[in-house]
Amino acid sequence: MKILDIAFKDITRSFRSVFAVLFMFVIPLLITGMFYVMFGGMKGSDTGFSLPQTNIVIANLDKGGAGFDTVMSQFPADANIQSLGDMVVYVLQQDNLADLMKVTLLDSAEAARSAVDTQEAGVAVIIPADFSANYSNLNGQAVLEVYQDPTLTLGPAIVRSVLNQFMDGISGTKIAVNEAVTQTGSSDPAFIGQVVESFLTATARTRDPAALLKVSSPAATETEEIPFLLRVIGPVMGGMMVFYAFYTGTASAETLLQEDEMGTLPRLFTTPTTQATILGGKLLAVLLTVTIQVAVLLTLGALIFGIHWGSLSSVLLFAAGTVVLASAFGVFVNSLMKSTKQGGIVFGGVLTFSGMIGLMPVFMFGSPSTTFDTISLIVPQGWAARGLFQSMQGATTGNLLLTLLVMLIWATVFFGIGVWRFQKRYA
Repeated sequence: MKILDIAFKDITRSFRSVFAVLFMFVIPLLITGMFYVMFGGMKGSDTGFSLPQTNIVIANLDKGGAGFDTVMSQFPADANIQSLGDMVVYVLQQDNLADLMKVTLLDSAEAARSAVDTQEAGVAVIIPADFSANYSNLNGQAVLEVYQDPTLTLGPAIVRSVLNQFMDGISGTKIAVNEAVTQTGSSDPAFIGQVVESFLTATARTRDPAALLKVSSPAATETEEIPFLLRVIGPVMGGMMVFYAFYTGTASAETLLQEDEMGTLPRLFTTPTTQATILGGKLLAVLLTVTIQVAVLLTLGALIFGIHWGSLSSVLLFAAGTVVLASAFGVFVNSLMKSTKQGGIVFGGVLTFSGMIGLMPVFMFGSPSTTFDTISLIVPQGWAARGLFQSMQGATTGNLLLTLLVMLIWATVFFGIGVWRFQKRYA
């Protein structure tokens, strides 16, 4: 058929143009590749969660105090617990905290602070000499010092959390004793020992170092890569595909103006081939060229970047709507141009500006904005981008069909006006 011969000739000429091939395939893939490299570390990095190890120095100056026999009995015999300060050191040196804390013991408070000041350690725990004595005194207050590197946040916070939880448990013993003495009026050491032992037995878990801090990592699964591709690489590749599909549609339809200026189109009109067949062949070439471009980019996007475009049915609906709309838009734009000299203005102005508006949601990277989504729909590229997102996000067929219907309405209007103007021009 002559209409197919004309279409094949125009398609062949389009793909012989290095400039056209660059715009159809190379540039969209190149831009996507740049974003892929930029964000590739996120995709390829370890998806597990880990906390940094904090260097801790402890200056345990505690000289001990009376009345610790019951409390010390709660710790292993080989722990060599002689004071409340020893208990603090014992807790921070537990194996279950070793991944989070590297503990070093120093002899003086000055050395501990100096280690933090010189950034040899992130946190210094300074236990004063009267720490146990103040705790043993029912009216005393035991206080320890935590000295930290001001540039650190997470490590010191973990140390404080562990110390606070442990000391809250130990302080509870003192509160229980005070309450018992207040209610009974008895300060007999044997009675106080019984109160302490009962309280420690009831709250044993609060002093278990393993219960002070629980670190769990979210399970790393293969599905964690999908949100990354959907939010960044997928939309970028799809956006470039939509953007340059409209360029291709307009550039392919421009052959009508080029042949008109070269005189080949008027000569074709003098042949027995009808004007409708000639125009139909050239418009079919536009449609097929954009179809090839979209099909190739969809395939390469999936193979090279692992992009999941959606189900087969949703991808076909999106692709069909984009191809028809981009082709019709190209015919419409060229019907308004008087010559190819206006092409620079159209490509550099109209297509770029409308493309930027239509692809606003693409560059939000997972931060949807109703305002930008609405603004993007004032141009045809916005509806193509909408179909892209719906396909990638697994939208229902009903929503996709509604978007496709709007795209076809746009395409019908553009194509109708474009064909009418070309027929009027070459009548």
